[in-house]
Amino acid sequence: MLVTYLRVIAQQSRPGQPEFLRQRTEDASSICAAIIALGSRAVASETDLAEPDAASHLFEIAEQVLGPIDILVHNASGWKKDSFSDGRGRNHPPGRPTFPVTTESIDTQLFVDARAGALLMAEYISRHRARKATWGRIVTMTSGTGGGYPGQVSYGAAKAALISYTLSAASEMARDRVTANVVYPPVTDTGWVTDDVRAFVETDHEHHHIATPDEVAETVVWLCADANHLVQRQRHQTPLTCPTTPGTCRSRSRVRHVKYFVSGQRTPNRAPSSSSMD
Repeated sequence: MLVTYLRVIAQQSRPGQPEFLRQRTEDASSICAAIIALGSRAVASETDLAEPDAASHLFEIAEQVLGPIDILVHNASGWKKDSFSDGRGRNHPPGRPTFPVTTESIDTQLFVDARAGALLMAEYISRHRARKATWGRIVTMTSGTGGGYPGQVSYGAAKAALISYTLSAASEMARDRVTANVVYPPVTDTGWVTDDVRAFVETDHEHHHIATPDEVAETVVWLCADANHLVQRQRHQTPLTCPTTPGTCRSRSRVRHVKYFVSGQRTPNRAPSSSSMD
């Protein structure tokens, strides 16, 4: 597996710092170690996905170290909370400052979430066709349905574009035996969820569950299984209701021994061309 990341150097680790901020200062060595401990190979690359040549660069690294890539998971985001409003109301839960919509806030998110996703998919299918491969999986991560995202307008626009790119890829890559699907997780606790956020989720009619990263990963694994080759061009809201009992999707759906490419990135508090690991 190739894992991409980009550290936010400006956010130095300090005692008492929230988990998600601490993660933004780290490399991917612990992730690679966990993968290797399971008996697989793993390599990490610190790469800014906002750069236009990032996709080709990463695939070159992946193929040199791991061989041809069969599965692409695009989990990167240049998230920044921007809005046309004044920062008040139900679209602005506590603990997250709101910024006005600017060129920087737009580009940071569209470049990483949408453009990088499209370029990664384009690079993936070009190499897939060149080697006449007959099996492939693409999974992208979104938030929202693509119908507007009040309170996080550029993030919503970028994810809407990514949904469109992914569903188009599903149609245009089907003859190449590549499936492409979108996963839409609920609020997922990667270290940023506070008691205020939990209270917000409990009382909000659009949010009913706080997921763990493992629950989301289980959905991605399920989509990549051989048995699910007919699951195509779908937006899956997680936790996914799959044809097993809860918590057994991973054990019931076998994934062949393949090469993964997982992208992860977050936005720093500096120039729009830089981000960090998700």
